[in-house]
Amino acid sequence: MRETPRAGHPQHRPHRADAHTAGASRSGTPHRSGCRPPHTPRGARQPDPLGRPGTTPPVPGRPALFSALVALAVVTWQVLVHGPLTRLDERVSRSLVDTVPRWLSELASDLGNLTVALPVLAAAMAYAFFRGRRAAALYAGLAMAAVPLLVVPLKEWTARPGPLEPWAHGYYPSGHTATAMVAYFGAAYLVSRRLVPVAAVLTAVTGTGLVLRGFHWPLDVLASLCLSFLVLAVSSSCTRRSSG
Repeated sequence: MRETPRAGHPQHRPHRADAHTAGASRSGTPHRSGCRPPHTPRGARQPDPLGRPGTTPPVPGRPALFSALVALAVVTWQVLVHGPLTRLDERVSRSLVDTVPRWLSELASDLGNLTVALPVLAAAMAYAFFRGRRAAALYAGLAMAAVPLLVVPLKEWTARPGPLEPWAHGYYPSGHTATAMVAYFGAAYLVSRRLVPVAAVLTAVTGTGLVLRGFHWPLDVLASLCLSFLVLAVSSSCTRRSSG
């Protein structure tokens, strides 16, 4: 004898949405709302270590940018007034010059030459251009073009003599360091973020070689690092905005 449901206990009927979900699960097709991409561009864009279209370099936060700007301003002020920080810088430099063979320090400092750094950036720009990241390649090139526009006026304004050539002026900040940092970091952002540590090593080797050879004071290198950091931050911000 079939048992009939009692009047006081109605049968549970699945909701239409539950039935739709269950039917989708049985058919193997996911629910349409589950495969929908997020509405925000950042959520829809997947990071790619190979620099494919849609990836953008990281933009430093405001505290880092403010710290770099303050450091650059303080060092420039000390160089202009020949303050205690500059005198300490000169003593440290004299104790470091020629502590390694000159051929080695010259080889390291040559990494900041235009004939070495610029072809690396140009190759990375060509790679990014053909991968569809034309805006990123454009801003990397503009960042490199901004280096002499910023460095040369500072050299003329400060007119700092060199460690081994006190009769010559225009050593602050270091153009070789700025060229190396903007070129190598720009190339790393265009090709793959995994190359950022390589760019950091090349930049550090360049600055160290310049100091050990006596081509620049340590503060010259430090100022160029701060200045290049600001240039790269502006370039990264423009790239991110154009991609968005």
